[in-house]
Amino acid sequence: MFASLTVEKLTFDLRELGYIADRGLATSLLIALKLGKPLLLEGEVGVGKTELAKTIAKLFDRELIRLQCYEGIDTNHALYEWDYARQMLHIRSLTNAELSENSENQLFGEKFLLERPLLKAVRAGNSAVLLIDEIDRADDEFEAFLLELLSDFQVTIPELGTVVAPSRPIVILTSNRTRELHDALKRRCLYTWIGFPDTEREVDIVRSRVPGIGERLAIQVVEAVHTMRDMELEKVPGVAETIDWVESLDAIGATDLTESSAADTIGAVIKDRDDLDFTLNNLKDIVPSA
Repeated sequence: MFASLTVEKLTFDLRELGYIADRGLATSLLIALKLGKPLLLEGEVGVGKTELAKTIAKLFDRELIRLQCYEGIDTNHALYEWDYARQMLHIRSLTNAELSENSENQLFGEKFLLERPLLKAVRAGNSAVLLIDEIDRADDEFEAFLLELLSDFQVTIPELGTVVAPSRPIVILTSNRTRELHDALKRRCLYTWIGFPDTEREVDIVRSRVPGIGERLAIQVVEAVHTMRDMELEKVPGVAETIDWVESLDAIGATDLTESSAADTIGAVIKDRDDLDFTLNNLKDIVPSA
């Protein structure tokens, strides 16, 4: 279905859904779609990595299946689990004779299987977009487990056998680069870096995500955020925070970014106590002059 898709058409379609992609990102995405390869997106927090997967799911009318990674995640949380509570209730309902006859088949059937995101994506095939979010937060063992899945798109459940994907889902992996990923994982993916957009493109993003907002306010907020990114902040604001700030200013009826309106809404863009004190003390350097 992607054979006739072009970079220009993909960029236009994403924009229609409110996602402003530059040519480099759109090209990487197009190649991943046409080759059926996972796409690894790295970049700062809040630059639109997760949002791209959501937009792709909308664009191609596919189910978004999201696996949120975290420290200590294992295959039970990512692949499947058995519904032990239901199994226990089933055991109690059986007679001794029933329990001794094919007990394993009775207790480890489909009705007791709890699908987690990876198994769900394997079974869904090309009707799904699989988002493996913040893979850098998982440990090395889980990353190694993903290698086999991304290569073969099949999983083995000892009690039920091997489940093979009928077709490959679209796969997006994201990383905030809190640690370096292994080369073996990167080799199985196409890679692109999403950096902070320039002023013009960020204004474009804001106006697409907050319809009806004035261009002057959008420019003022974007310029202020760009100034903050050049400061030594603990948590640098991303595009998501820029959008939140614009929406917050709009919510209080502000049509211009002033020191007063910035102070009232600064919590939409700054999310750290020390950063908050610092920015409030330096608003005159952050808020664009009239």
